[in-house]
Amino acid sequence: MERIGLLGGTFDPVHLGHLILAETARDTLRLDCVYFVPAGSPPHKQGQIIASTEHRLAMLDLALADNPAFCISLIDIERSGPHYTADMVELMRGQLEANDEIWFLMGLDSLNDFPNWHEPDRIRKLARLAAATRPGYVIDWAPLEKALPGISHEVTLLPMPGVSISSFNLRRRIQHGSSIRYLVPDVVRAYIEEKRLYR
Repeated sequence: MERIGLLGGTFDPVHLGHLILAETARDTLRLDCVYFVPAGSPPHKQGQIIASTEHRLAMLDLALADNPAFCISLIDIERSGPHYTADMVELMRGQLEANDEIWFLMGLDSLNDFPNWHEPDRIRKLARLAAATRPGYVIDWAPLEKALPGISHEVTLLPMPGVSISSFNLRRRIQHGSSIRYLVPDVVRAYIEEKRLYR
């Protein structure tokens, strides 16, 4: 039996917050592998301009190259939309051994919004849930319990170092000519500069 973590996202760009979350989960939950699952066409980002799949995958490849426990799954990229997390988790479940344990990884901000996701109950049935603490976010269990009874007993909280980095803010910094050094892996920063992304 293997213990597998799934970390979905647009990764536009991948940053140190993503990597710290994944490594915290790997260490805390004793995961054998953490799969980064870049979204194909996220429904909640329709109408937004995102970097091409080619660029997002290239940045992920660079960022994960030195950690053998980190892998990339193309399961969401290679299928037609709409790209809902519940479908992605079910497809991953079908690719793994029956007794493998799946952990779906998210931040507290995502957990707060979890009732508004597409078929959250299906995700709960397919995977165990782990949420990383994040500066400035406090979990309010009452509305979560009202929407998804029992969820407070299902979520494992991951104490994560106080790092607050978002891809949105990174893109804004790049647009304004500000430095992103030490916010993303240096190889990712070099790639962004070389390809002139987010200008």
